[in-house]
Amino acid sequence: MSNDAATTWLTQDAYDRLSSELDQLMTTGRHEIAKKIQEAREEGDLKENGGYHAAKEEQGRIEARIDRLQNILATATVGEAPASHGVVEQGVIVRVLLKGDEKEFLLGSGEIAEGTEITAYSPTSPIGGAIMGKKVGETGSFYDPRGKQVEVKVLGVRNFSL
Repeated sequence: MSNDAATTWLTQDAYDRLSSELDQLMTTGRHEIAKKIQEAREEGDLKENGGYHAAKEEQGRIEARIDRLQNILATATVGEAPASHGVVEQGVIVRVLLKGDEKEFLLGSGEIAEGTEITAYSPTSPIGGAIMGKKVGETGSFYDPRGKQVEVKVLGVRNFSL
């Protein structure tokens, strides 16, 4: 499995779910929003037409989601979660000590953990970047939004499974 940050690890279930969503948005979703926009245009003055503006905003959300899904699927490595060998990498559950609290999360795409209780952090997120490649017991750091350096210690790494 590639551990490249540009690659997104997905389970087969997550890949199939995202592919289905993309297909639905590119066909039915686009068709329905185009129809709503056309109907709103036919109502007249677009400057004060709330339905038109709402439909255009919805179209923007649909197109943004399509772009996101296309990017995820284009860079996806599909398969089983990697066997944990004590090193932080995509597709594993990581337990860390962060600001005095223990936290546990999946290091990978949020789409993998969709429908579960587990939180996911991207490998390119500040915390993901700080611990990627670290072994149990090692410490990394990142800067919070206020510019303060935050240390994070890897306490455990285990296999991800649904």
